[in-house]
Amino acid sequence: MSTVVQASPTRSVAIPPMPKADPCLVVIFGASGDLTKRKLIPALFDLACIGCISGQQFDILGTGRTEMNTDEFRAAMREAASTSKDARKFSDWNWAEFEKRLHYIPGDINDHGFYETLKGQMADLESKGASSNHLFYVSTPASLAPPIVQGLGKSGLSKNEKGWARIVLEKPFGRDLQTAQALNKEVLQVFNEQDVYRIDHYLGKETVQNILVFRFGNSLFEPIWNRNYIDYIEITAAETLGVEQRGAFYEETGALRDMIANHLLQLVTLTAMEPPVAFDADSVREQKVQVLRAIHHMSVDQIAERTVRGQYGPGTIGGKPVPGYREEPNVKPDSHTETYVAVEFRIDNWRWAGVPFYVRSGKRLAKSETEIKIHFKRTPQAIFSKTSDDDIEPNVITLRVQPNEGIAMSFAAKQPGAQMKAVPVKMDFCYQDAFGGEAPVAYETLLLDAMRGDPTLFTRGDETENQWRIITPIEDAWQQLPPPKFPNYDAGSDGPEESDRLIAGECRHWSPIGK
Repeated sequence: MSTVVQASPTRSVAIPPMPKADPCLVVIFGASGDLTKRKLIPALFDLACIGCISGQQFDILGTGRTEMNTDEFRAAMREAASTSKDARKFSDWNWAEFEKRLHYIPGDINDHGFYETLKGQMADLESKGASSNHLFYVSTPASLAPPIVQGLGKSGLSKNEKGWARIVLEKPFGRDLQTAQALNKEVLQVFNEQDVYRIDHYLGKETVQNILVFRFGNSLFEPIWNRNYIDYIEITAAETLGVEQRGAFYEETGALRDMIANHLLQLVTLTAMEPPVAFDADSVREQKVQVLRAIHHMSVDQIAERTVRGQYGPGTIGGKPVPGYREEPNVKPDSHTETYVAVEFRIDNWRWAGVPFYVRSGKRLAKSETEIKIHFKRTPQAIFSKTSDDDIEPNVITLRVQPNEGIAMSFAAKQPGAQMKAVPVKMDFCYQDAFGGEAPVAYETLLLDAMRGDPTLFTRGDETENQWRIITPIEDAWQQLPPPKFPNYDAGSDGPEESDRLIAGECRHWSPIGK
């Protein structure tokens, strides 16, 4: 077992204050839905409590098909915020001040007349002091985004002569390359690209952003961040949760579209990209797109060899029995939808030629964790003649995205005693221990950036299309290949055995989940 050495900053570092947002009116489509309750309202509430958004000229107008009035909407949002771990500043007094800015109107997004009603409600709020800057947040399934975009365009709400008008679109952005291209075309007919914010909440996480600082801010690491020193890279996003009440959604989506097509490809790009000339939207996003363009496009035979599909069966999580995927609500009893995916990606460029990127994501696994492991090559030989090569473990850098955000490094050190024996030790840096306080949650960071007009942490249109150029051929190949015999892994395990064979060979292996 490795010895652990704690790492901390060389000097005391305080969490800097967050910047202030521009005054604006936030219009949330799908405001009666789950995302608004769990993430958007708690994030906006916390931003208000810490002073990032002012009570003056800041309002939220929710809309959805659910029939309710503003008072009922405020009550529903209060109930959600009071139980949310993201609404960290919740108190009766804070909420009483915040809810004055909450408003709601019901409506059908497919009804063109609704957008005139919406326009009138926005004008009425402006006459009472609301801002003329407008942020439209589409908190709906991707299939409902086109009529919303069209309605905003035809009503003139997308062109704001008094201030700015921006739109935030949730992932998944389309469901394949064709639908992503069509959606991009529709959106860009109504909004300018600089006003379109395609959100991936992983990019709002502090540790994800810190990948760039770790790589490019330390001369110790950047010179060895390439094929000459790195053997392979392992990226894992594991969840103990099942699909729960999202069975119908998951039947249409699956793990490849839900996780690999956005979250994990984003982690691949940040791990593999070249240094940007500046930390701004154009520079960072251009380098990410270059990585996506360089990912090798696989044939059907290669996809059969380099991908693994899994679906969880019954098992035990936290000592409690849980059902299999096919027993979940709104799931077909003979479903072939994958709840686990492992893929080997190859990046065809000078830096990464020959270095495999092994990516996996699954539900109902042994532990919830997201991390990137950089496995370095072994030393050419053991440092002393009587030491076996097998006794020298390769160096590994682990970037923990969640939970316990931080960075760990393993290296060899001499074990105390008369013999010259090398043992692995670990140096561990934890954000919470080092900096203290509470870092902003992902949606706070991204909502604040959207209100400030900074698209650096959002996905560009060509970026989403290049993601689908990688994912769609895999989906198409799976339609041609015989489906696996599902279920093929127990809930509470590390996933299907087939994924071990994907990575096996040349001393490579998946790291045990949760250990």
